[in-house]
Amino acid sequence: MFNSSMPETKFTPKTSAKTVQPGEFEAHMHWYPKALNATIHPMVNFFLNLDQERVINRYCHLHPTVDSEALRQWLNYRCRQFFWAGADLLNVTSAGGKRQMVVIENNSCPSGQKSMPLTDDNQEQGGYRLLIERTFKPFVESKRTGLKGDLAVIYDKNPMEATGYAAVIADVFQEKVWCMPFYQNDPDPAVSFQDGVMMVRDENDERHPVRAVFRYLTQRPWNRLPLHTRTRIFNPVLACLAGGRNKLIAAKAYDLFNAELEGTGLKINIPETIWDVHKSQVPVWVKKLGGQAVVKIPYSNAGQGVFTIVNQEELDRFMASEYVYDRFIVQSLIGNYQWSSTSSKGKLYHVGTIPNSKGDTYVADLRMMVSSTDHGIRPLCTYARRALLPLEDHLAAGTDSWDMLGTNLSIKKPDGTWDSDTNRLILMDRRDFNKLGIGVDDLIEAYIQTVLSMIAIDKMAQMLLNKQGRFRLKYFKSFNDDEALVKEILLT
Repeated sequence: MFNSSMPETKFTPKTSAKTVQPGEFEAHMHWYPKALNATIHPMVNFFLNLDQERVINRYCHLHPTVDSEALRQWLNYRCRQFFWAGADLLNVTSAGGKRQMVVIENNSCPSGQKSMPLTDDNQEQGGYRLLIERTFKPFVESKRTGLKGDLAVIYDKNPMEATGYAAVIADVFQEKVWCMPFYQNDPDPAVSFQDGVMMVRDENDERHPVRAVFRYLTQRPWNRLPLHTRTRIFNPVLACLAGGRNKLIAAKAYDLFNAELEGTGLKINIPETIWDVHKSQVPVWVKKLGGQAVVKIPYSNAGQGVFTIVNQEELDRFMASEYVYDRFIVQSLIGNYQWSSTSSKGKLYHVGTIPNSKGDTYVADLRMMVSSTDHGIRPLCTYARRALLPLEDHLAAGTDSWDMLGTNLSIKKPDGTWDSDTNRLILMDRRDFNKLGIGVDDLIEAYIQTVLSMIAIDKMAQMLLNKQGRFRLKYFKSFNDDEALVKEILLT
């Protein structure tokens, strides 16, 4: 089980921005070696190249009650705040054999490019280039603010992908790009704001204005980046507060959008979710769900602040700890059929991987990355991750359920920096993909679930702005009245 404590990153004095020039992209620096040397599975490549009409026709053929016009409308949706997303989905089934993809969360600033084998038609810069050309470039050029300045990339983890994006941006725009870390505990960061304009500090201690920035900040970005800036920020921080980094608001956004989808045959599949739960109330909701549940700190990510509870020992351990925030969400737990939560949605359990030679099946999730384009919301890349230990039919006393259920690869080291357990990475290549036991129809289902959950968050983000485009703080608090969170938000 992951602890909620967040060790502080140790810094060298005076972090400075580095320049990335056109022509500096080197593939081996921006992919895991096992992904760079892999051959994409033909089925995955086929899925990524399906045109929209074929996707609609196939999905509606398998789901006859779905309104094809409604599906077409949502696949062509143009996002206004949440432009780039990556959903984590579980392939689950019921006792009656009804399989579905369930959305666990949808992330702003998602990882994935470094884990994706190159496709047959994109052998140079892969999905990095697709995202920058399809989505980031139009975003930068869509509003002529008159602001002069450079382009930049900022990050607080995953430098392999962040620097890859910087190099591709330099190539696409044919200009230098500033690239620098921006950690939440840095006492002297290279990033600051003057009159709403982001300024970056170079190695000579000079400051440079930025007209647009590609943001890879995953750790509470609202405590460093103001909501209202003249510099264009991709994705806007508002997308994080509206659900991209806020699981509590995301759950409410999904609920609201599902109400709007009523009658179309479309729906976002999510575990049963109880929100606005005080710590003292957690045992009551765990009991209601049959003694198995997942408790989440809504504003954490990368596997931090997620607690799988299947026995009294794990519940006691959760209750004995102290937490920064006042609100939690509690969700039904999806495990083995013998020990999954009993909820109003019925009992769901993991399909899991194809059994290995020892007969072991592992829990695995699927990451589907998409972005908003001129031609609708399109897939970019996908990969999967498996748990550390195989899924057991029966739980032994004292079992630590996280090792069987947790799939996130991120590892936070004692000094506060991040690493990844790539041994559990499942590539979409000729060797690994077959382990998942999924096909094109499952990928289409995952894609549509990702699109719907992305739209729900984008709609919530728009609701949180008034007619003048200013953040409605009081309205936000009506959805998420967590004083510890509200105090962190930088408005300007």
